[in-house]
Amino acid sequence: MLVIDWKMPKKSRELKTMLRKAGFFSRSGKGSHTIWEHPLLSDKIALSGTDGDDAKPYQEKKVQEMLTLLKEVQK
Repeated sequence: MLVIDWKMPKKSRELKTMLRKAGFFSRSGKGSHTIWEHPLLSDKIALSGTDGDDAKPYQEKKVQEMLTLLKEVQK
């Protein structure tokens, strides 16, 4: 039996909601890009696409990395 571990990508709006709930704020970038920053972190993250677009795998990974880094800083 063949088992495929495949999941639906998150929507850009879901990533933005996750960042907003964690205390990040955004500013506009070029085109559909938004730049997300947090007062406790020096790193920034740029997300592209409109809210209804599927997030790219690298964007999901970067958001998770930023949220993990934030948790470590807040300890």
